Amino acid sequence: MIGKLLQKIKTPADLRQLTVDQLDELAEEIRHLIKASVGRNGGHLASNLGMVELTIALHCVFDFSSDRLVWDVGHQSYVHKILTGRAEQFENLRKKNGVSGFPNPAESSYDQFYVGHAGTAIACAVGLALGAQLTNSEEKVVAVVGDASIVNGLSFEGLNNSTLLKRQMLIILNDNSMAIDKTQGAFAQYLTRVRVSRPYEDLQRRTELLVRHLPYFGDAIHDTIDRIKGGIKTTLLGRQKFQQLGMPFYGPIDGHNIANMIKILTALRDFDRPVILHVYTEKGRGFVPAIEDPRTFHSTQPFTVDGETVSFPERVDRSFTAVFTRSLSKLMAADKRIVALTAAMPDGTGLAPLRKSFPDRVIDVGIAESAAVDIAAGLAKAGLRPIVAIYSTFMQRCFDQIFQEVVLQNLPVVLCMDRAGLVGGDGATHHGFCDITTTRCLPNMILMAPMDANELTDALKFAVQSDLPCAIRYPRDQAEEVEQMAVDYHSPPFELGRAVWVRNGRDAVVLAYGNAAYEALMAAETLAEEGIDLGVISARFAKPLDEKILHKLLADGHNMPIITMEENALIGGFGSAVLEFAQQHRLDARKITCIGLPDRLIDQDTRQRQLEQVGLTRQNLIKQVRRLLNKNKDNDESNEKKTDCPVSKPRQTPDHPGRTGTARMA
Repeated sequence: MIGKLLQKIKTPADLRQLTVDQLDELAEEIRHLIKASVGRNGGHLASNLGMVELTIALHCVFDFSSDRLVWDVGHQSYVHKILTGRAEQFENLRKKNGVSGFPNPAESSYDQFYVGHAGTAIACAVGLALGAQLTNSEEKVVAVVGDASIVNGLSFEGLNNSTLLKRQMLIILNDNSMAIDKTQGAFAQYLTRVRVSRPYEDLQRRTELLVRHLPYFGDAIHDTIDRIKGGIKTTLLGRQKFQQLGMPFYGPIDGHNIANMIKILTALRDFDRPVILHVYTEKGRGFVPAIEDPRTFHSTQPFTVDGETVSFPERVDRSFTAVFTRSLSKLMAADKRIVALTAAMPDGTGLAPLRKSFPDRVIDVGIAESAAVDIAAGLAKAGLRPIVAIYSTFMQRCFDQIFQEVVLQNLPVVLCMDRAGLVGGDGATHHGFCDITTTRCLPNMILMAPMDANELTDALKFAVQSDLPCAIRYPRDQAEEVEQMAVDYHSPPFELGRAVWVRNGRDAVVLAYGNAAYEALMAAETLAEEGIDLGVISARFAKPLDEKILHKLLADGHNMPIITMEENALIGGFGSAVLEFAQQHRLDARKITCIGLPDRLIDQDTRQRQLEQVGLTRQNLIKQVRRLLNKNKDNDESNEKKTDCPVSKPRQTPDHPGRTGTARMA
């Protein structure tokens, strides 16, 4: 239910017709809408509840229909979306055809970049401001950066290049003392010292005097400053850190006092050089459970509220992440060389529970994925066995470090890539769609993907015993135990480059990489009822491939159709590796059909519907097997949902050695 005041806000310009008291009332209506929508759909709650007043003040002072507002990470932009014409659609947050959980220019011209990774805002804002400088545009540029994002190396690179600007750019440092977990590192400790250098409760009284010392540039800004009644404190620590960059630094100010923020933002709006404003906000503001437990309510599943009591749907955690936690705990207890690292994701990656048992061997480096990999390289060089647990989408940020400091040195670092594949409501910014593609080209790298809980445990054991760099990918999904479903199958230990037959079959075979093997097994059971005998292989390794199995499957006289299946882009993925193998060994690749992710971005939806959309389901596999065996049912085309799953279909070419089928859209 949208509040009475919020119903009147069609564009941000409508905010300027409201009194300060009405703006405060509007803030509470927005909080109510955010809590209701996130409670129903899941999403990022605590950070957005803390951003309400700051976002209102920004839209009161700036006109972002022509000015530019850049969000860092973007998961704290819910209030911005609500104020820019998307309040009516907000109940469909993170749903198909609904409002994205991150800024998205396809939704609104008020969104500058489609963004979901940290550290990008300052450098992008510098580019926008530099563009305005070169084209003599008067547009204002504002970047909103969290205290956790400011520690990212790219943020410092952006700050360093702010010296290119001889014009306005405002950086808002939103300090809530937390990322997903407590903000890590020396810079976080510095911000804490700034925050507590004087009692926060006394901030308003002291800043009324100190604001008179704001530097000004020109008569217009001088007149504006003279009208300010409240204000900010300019800290000595802030001056020392940022004035060396030639950048004025002000704050911290209370990020929940709309009246004061409007005054100071008005004063800073027309500065003719980049300036930083340090704003202190409370994560989870207005919702006691989120204030008391901001980690849980950073990115939360749906929940119900009874007063101030929150309840979540009951479930047994059988996820791949939970299996990773349990397996790694046993390995760390048995091997003191193992050190686990993450980049501001101890909860999401499953490392948080291990910190109590291994406080010195579980390290959170903050939002600094590149540093995590380089620190791991140093640990490996020192004789330890580092495991770097990072979501696949964020592992993309440290490709160069994986190559230079790990692969080039041939160090035994284990990269554990959670959330590999499609991730559901977070959408395109968070899908782990290319980790096979980016890591398969690296010499010395071993690539693994488990199909179930047992294989994940065994893959970890194999990786920590290996003397080579290893990468293990697994999805945001339940980790079944295939042994309990497959007749006469017992999961053998991992051997380098060895795949395993999960189910024998004489009509066709699915060579599945990772969790896709489970879907293939379910498809095989259905097809067996039709008299079709489908074999299923868990490939386990994308590098090195099991050459023995591939030679046998592709040898002359074996005409059985082969389907590769993976939750990664087809371009450069596991299926591509199999096709390359066939070409290199002059084997007939025309019998190979590759199923994987299409060459396009996948919008937010439930994970299951995303899998259906791209054809990575047992139903689509059944359809493909029937087609390849020319056993299509009459009602296949009418009853089966069409997908945009890319499939490499057999190509009608002369039987020349080395000729391969080419992938095209199905």
